[in-house]
Amino acid sequence: MAPRILLARHGQTEWSLLGRHTGRTDIPLLPEGRKGAGLLGERLRRGRWAGLEGYEIRTSPLIRARETCDLAGFGGRAEEWDTLVEWDYGAYEGLTPAEIQAVRPGWLIWRDGVPDGESLAQVSARADEVVEWARSADRDVAVFAHGHILRTIAARWLGEDIAFGARIRLDPTSLSVLGWAYGKPALERWNDTGHMEP
Repeated sequence: MAPRILLARHGQTEWSLLGRHTGRTDIPLLPEGRKGAGLLGERLRRGRWAGLEGYEIRTSPLIRARETCDLAGFGGRAEEWDTLVEWDYGAYEGLTPAEIQAVRPGWLIWRDGVPDGESLAQVSARADEVVEWARSADRDVAVFAHGHILRTIAARWLGEDIAFGARIRLDPTSLSVLGWAYGKPALERWNDTGHMEP
């Protein structure tokens, strides 16, 4: 069996709602984020997901990811892993892209990085560690984490530079799967929020 990665982005927080870069600031879920995490869990317990039976599960230790994992019903099986924390945005922590571009026109995190935080190479190396772990055994894995690190993991799974992350949007409480097609790494499912629809 070729292993796959199921990616679950944490639920809505105040800063994600406002579009603020939320790296290491430990912000809890909003009520709607908690509800979304429960709906994600319901979806993952039925049908093809079957409660993620046989999956190895890891979560970022930051509260928004950990709480999403817990409310989805997988907290008891999940191992916290610092490698899954969000990008350290350094001087841009808490700022929106518009606020950053007001002083740095044309800025794009995927190309320009951030001052006083993690470099593009450092974030990419962490994503490579996740990909290597996922491919290391004959089982599927699931991770509960954050938007930018999950987009970077997807880029690296596909063999792309971190800049590819700019082209794959990822919403709160979304479900994605990195798998295989014709023996090559592929996006099997991306930014699926069907469980959030009425």
